[in-house]
Amino acid sequence: MKIKFNIKHILLALILFTGMNNIYAFPAHQPVPGGTAVVELSSADTPQPVAFFKNQRVAVHKHDDAWYALIGLSLNTKPGEQTVRYQFDDKQFYQHTFTVKKKTYESQYLTVKNKRKVNPSEKDMKRILKEKEIKAAAKNTWTEQAISTEFIRPVEGRISSVFGLRRFFNNQARRPHSGLDIAAPEGTPIKAISDGKVIQTGDFFFSGNMVYLDHGQGVISLYAHMHKIHVKPGQLIRQGEIIGEVGETGRVTGPHLHLSLLLNRSAVDPEHWLPETKTQ
Repeated sequence: MKIKFNIKHILLALILFTGMNNIYAFPAHQPVPGGTAVVELSSADTPQPVAFFKNQRVAVHKHDDAWYALIGLSLNTKPGEQTVRYQFDDKQFYQHTFTVKKKTYESQYLTVKNKRKVNPSEKDMKRILKEKEIKAAAKNTWTEQAISTEFIRPVEGRISSVFGLRRFFNNQARRPHSGLDIAAPEGTPIKAISDGKVIQTGDFFFSGNMVYLDHGQGVISLYAHMHKIHVKPGQLIRQGEIIGEVGETGRVTGPHLHLSLLLNRSAVDPEHWLPETKTQ
């Protein structure tokens, strides 16, 4: 008996065999403000180097036959030549240079019904300042374990707001968008994008119910505006485990998940690390 195969069968077989996430198992080199610079440091037969960018430790990952620095470039990073410094056991510093290209992000205008979420009261500001300290401590987390770059999408849904947008709430300029917004119905389960440890959870004025996960070497994911949180600080989480539910808490215009990805304390575009996503 002869079996006929068409292109759909072949593609399906490839996906099942390789795994969809493995296609995106290594982030793309996107040296722009808000991007990830992927810089080769040394061959894989050397000890793992320790790397620094602007005096801040950065993640180092072995891929194929080399060690790479995975550098988070904040939205404030100036275009032009930048340097990553690294060292081995001999403590001598070596360096590689790379060029950051200019990128202009679009603007987004949103209307928020709760005016306090745009112009907080004096009491609100006291709460916000306390929460700022908690967030800073979470972002400063550093653990030495090896990282995985095979991330998965936390929820399926429409991308309602991309990273880096210059935002205006009720026509008032605010900070650029530091993550990726995925619209989904309230109660939709949220999955951990990779193995990690819960750093912090809580209800924050702007971010609503939020969870921080530590994935190692300064790679941290943040999940905001949740309806419910299903995890606790210190808990070890496996990739794909349900950590909470989509909601509309904090400063929002509707139910969605706000996903942020932090590298060396800098928010970067999660889309450079995730499987292909849907657009607006």
